[in-house]
Amino acid sequence: MTAGWPGAVRRGLIWGVLLAALVLVALMAVRGWRGRVEPPPILGEVPGFELVDQGGAAVGREELLGAPWVADLVFTRCALACPRMSAAMARLNRRLPREGVRLVSVSIDPEHDTPEVLAGYAERYGASERWRFLTGETEEVRALALEGFKLGVAEVEGEADPGLALVHSDRFVLVDAVGRIRGYYDPFDPESVARLERDLAALADEPVTS
Repeated sequence: MTAGWPGAVRRGLIWGVLLAALVLVALMAVRGWRGRVEPPPILGEVPGFELVDQGGAAVGREELLGAPWVADLVFTRCALACPRMSAAMARLNRRLPREGVRLVSVSIDPEHDTPEVLAGYAERYGASERWRFLTGETEEVRALALEGFKLGVAEVEGEADPGLALVHSDRFVLVDAVGRIRGYYDPFDPESVARLERDLAALADEPVTS
């Protein structure tokens, strides 16, 4: 198309195209750098614990190392937030990549929520193998909730309805691959859930160091 044009004009056009291409590459690089999500801060560390899952397998802190995990507190007789929380966790289970992320729901009503009861609850929400429902001794569960996750749990005195006799935090907790708490999220707020997914993506690029 430029064959009949003077040489100086052709050279000017070629250099102009090359310069425009370099500018475009530079802009894309800057945008890519600005678009990177910084890993979330370290807020604490989950201590060791010994519980069992819905299949009766022992699960502790060591079994969950190596990949980030999202945890919450629920109980199967819950009449308030738990069904909505489990539905939100089920959506995460469907949305997140199948590899590299685990989901953990800890029952705060372990006397009722045996592995068999939790297995039925897990089936109700279509839980995959990476979503584990944990139960165990009451003191161990409460210690994990209060001292480990820093999430509130309390009994309602005089409440006859077992679905209302316990109250607890409705937050999701993000734990990284070495057992450190990296964030708290509102499962009922789409923006908070989107932030959780971004933080998980950032952790995927973070070196696994203790």
